[in-house]
Amino acid sequence: MTDDRQEDEGVVDALPARIPIFPLSGVLLLPDAKLPLNIFEPRYLDMVRDAMAGDRIIGMIQPLKSGDGDDGGGRPALYDIGGAGRITAFEETEDKRFQITLTGLSRFAVIEELPATTRYRQVVADWDRFAADRWAEDEAPGVDRNRLLTALRAYLELAKIPAKWEAIASAEIGPLITSLAMICPFDPAEKQALLEARDLFERARIMTALVEMSLLQRASGGSNHDDDDDDHRIH
Repeated sequence: MTDDRQEDEGVVDALPARIPIFPLSGVLLLPDAKLPLNIFEPRYLDMVRDAMAGDRIIGMIQPLKSGDGDDGGGRPALYDIGGAGRITAFEETEDKRFQITLTGLSRFAVIEELPATTRYRQVVADWDRFAADRWAEDEAPGVDRNRLLTALRAYLELAKIPAKWEAIASAEIGPLITSLAMICPFDPAEKQALLEARDLFERARIMTALVEMSLLQRASGGSNHDDDDDDHRIH
C-alpha cells in the first residue's frame, strides 16, 4: 500500500499532538525522506498496528546514550528532538513481521512523555518550532557544493559505501544532503546535529565538516564509523 507526498500535505497541516515514538540510536528521519523499517518486536508490532488504524504517524527519536536502544524493556532517556513520518508503504510477511516505509513529515520537539498505557512509548509533540519543515528546501544559496562533493567522494570510497557518483554529482542539494544525513555512518551525536540543523544551509555546512573530519581521522589512523552495523532496518 503506497501514498504520495501530495496526499500527505493535508496530513501535515493537522499533525497530531500525541504520537508514538520509536527510540533508535543512529537513525534520523528528515522531511520528505523515506526510511524503510523491518518490524518484529512485539511492542513495535503493536505500534504499527495502532498507527495503521489511525493517522499512520510515527516519531523516530534517538536515545541520549550511544548504543542505548529501546529493545531491552527499559526506557532510556531521549533527545528532545526527533523526526516524524507517515507510513506510506506496509507489508506483512509470512512470519508476521511488518515491512514499512516512513516518509518524513516534520521534526518535532518533545513536550512531555505520556504515562505508559501501551507497550510502546508516546509523547506530546511540539511541531511549531519546525513549521518550515512542511515546505521542503531543494536549494541552499551559499553552500560550497564543490567542497562538499570533493570531500564526499573521498569519504564514500574510503568508507566503501556503494554510490552512483554521476547521480550524486547531479542531484539537487536538498535531496542530496537529506539522503547523506540518513545513510552516512556518523555517530549518534553527529546524526542529531544534522537533524537539529536550523536550515538546509546549516545542515550542508555540518555535513561538509563531518565528512572532512572523518577523512582527517582516517588519514591519522583514527576510528572508523563504517564499522557500525546498519541495524536500524531490523527492529
